[in-house]
Amino acid sequence: MPMIRAEDATKDYDVIIVGSGAGGGQMAFTLTLAGIKCLMLEAGRGYDPVAETPMFQRRDQAPLLGNSTPDKEFGFLDATVDGGWQMPAEPYTQASDKPEQQFWWWRARMMGGRTNHWGRISLRNGPYDFKPKSRDGLGLDWPVDYEDVEPYYTKVEQLIGVYGSNEGLENTPNSPDGVLQPPPKARAGELLAQKHGKTLGIPIIPIHRAVLTQTLDADRLPAVLFPGNAWAQKIVGDSMRARAACFWATPCGRGCSTGANYQSTTVHLPPALATGNLDIVANAHVREVLVGNNGKARGVLFVDKTTGQDVQVNANAVVLAASSGETVRIMLNSKSTLFPDGIANGSGLVGKYIMDTVGTSLQGQIPALENLPPYNEDGAGGSHFYAPWWLYQQAQALGFPRGYHIEMGATRGMPGGGNPLPDDLGNGAYGSRYKQEARRYYGSFMGFACRGEMIPNDNCFAELDNNVSDTWGIPVLKWHWQWAEHEQRMCDHAELTFRELIETMGGTVRSVTNGRNRIEPGGKIIHEVGGAIMGTAAATSVCNGYNQTWEVPNLFLVDGTPFPSNADKNPTLTIMALAWRAGDYLVDQSRRGLL
Repeated sequence: MPMIRAEDATKDYDVIIVGSGAGGGQMAFTLTLAGIKCLMLEAGRGYDPVAETPMFQRRDQAPLLGNSTPDKEFGFLDATVDGGWQMPAEPYTQASDKPEQQFWWWRARMMGGRTNHWGRISLRNGPYDFKPKSRDGLGLDWPVDYEDVEPYYTKVEQLIGVYGSNEGLENTPNSPDGVLQPPPKARAGELLAQKHGKTLGIPIIPIHRAVLTQTLDADRLPAVLFPGNAWAQKIVGDSMRARAACFWATPCGRGCSTGANYQSTTVHLPPALATGNLDIVANAHVREVLVGNNGKARGVLFVDKTTGQDVQVNANAVVLAASSGETVRIMLNSKSTLFPDGIANGSGLVGKYIMDTVGTSLQGQIPALENLPPYNEDGAGGSHFYAPWWLYQQAQALGFPRGYHIEMGATRGMPGGGNPLPDDLGNGAYGSRYKQEARRYYGSFMGFACRGEMIPNDNCFAELDNNVSDTWGIPVLKWHWQWAEHEQRMCDHAELTFRELIETMGGTVRSVTNGRNRIEPGGKIIHEVGGAIMGTAAATSVCNGYNQTWEVPNLFLVDGTPFPSNADKNPTLTIMALAWRAGDYLVDQSRRGLL
């Protein structure tokens, strides 16, 4: 992927985009195809998914059989070539020594950011999810409705390619006919869960994931996305033709050299570069957004990690898309006489209302899945089916607000490096008996995971730690975290649901839970959002419904920071939809001379 050196980024750009993941990639795509000259700054190194994705390596060809290590938490073959929960050069601190009050901050330092690693689960927020406070009085409403975002959900799904089905379930929006790609068949465990889920009233349906089950219609879709713009249609069509349909070879978390997965590096950045309107600088660690005397952003100051030198670049507008925590860090560090507490922070809300997804899980052993022959074990690298939240009509009786969806895993795919036969089931078997028992039990285990909505609270926020700096002398973030009773009760309910489902399937629960410690730590699910929320007024929010900061009209935030709530739906599709919408708005405002 072509990049320029930091010292060559000397011209004045129309827009500087900080971050190359879902929000930054979408913004670059939208703006460059509108003729806007952009500079993208990525804090990590360059990354070429075609050359660097280990799609066809077996686990025995990887160190430690591909198992996780401190610097590769998801294993040697994971696509995250640099980054993780801990990076020695870029530390962060915790306000509390208590583990339950600490936040795990995941960062991907590579071109494309987290889009190289993510689970590709692409769920639309429903109408309820944009107005949660209006429904139950808790948290915050969004300044936009589902109808405002719906056209952009559709455009993103058409561009990146999402498989799934339309089921017409409450607050689980359908896509327009013909937009979704056909979903893959369920695996045996998913079919069994679907059968028994019906007896419990749990709908188990095809999940929506950004994986191509068929090639994109490059002759039709570009004209739908860019009507009347033959130049853009040609560029986008060529990019679509470069992507192959998935042939179910390897786990999606390794990345995808054939482009079947959505990654910013294979979907957004190639056509943006093809316009000739995008320059990219890697290893650019942003120190601050610079402000002119008129109160508008005039550029960015970043550290060139290859030289350690500070570099200033200039533009007419700045877009932050660095992930919620990183965008908060940059904003708080952007102090000036006009903004002594950080840029666009007159409300004092920058860093506040950080959220993650509520996570807990339970595993069971299902005798009905023993000794099964392989059945559709390959496929997309993740679940083919899931259960959207189904108890909206019982909300008052549940004892907690909002809800969760259920992700599930059941497979007889290639085993990892561990013992495939748990000791308690092996019962001392060895030799041919061991092999017989391993074949019997392997694939009979099924896990269910809760992915639930967190209500924003005053105890979850990030601020600068003025006593600790990173390698380049920039103050780091200090995290404050505390789950509320709402989320704890949600996990109680999820555990009971999973136990009932496993037992209804004829299985036995195997996980050992430990009361309130069953909830995953904040940040562990890697769905951090909030920190610079959008709203209807400058006094109670940081940006408006177009991701534009109230106080600095040419500063936009297009990662998860503007989220006023975090529905149970995975946030990436919404980040991209809002970024596309913000891009169109930025172009319109720019052409009207309002930035």
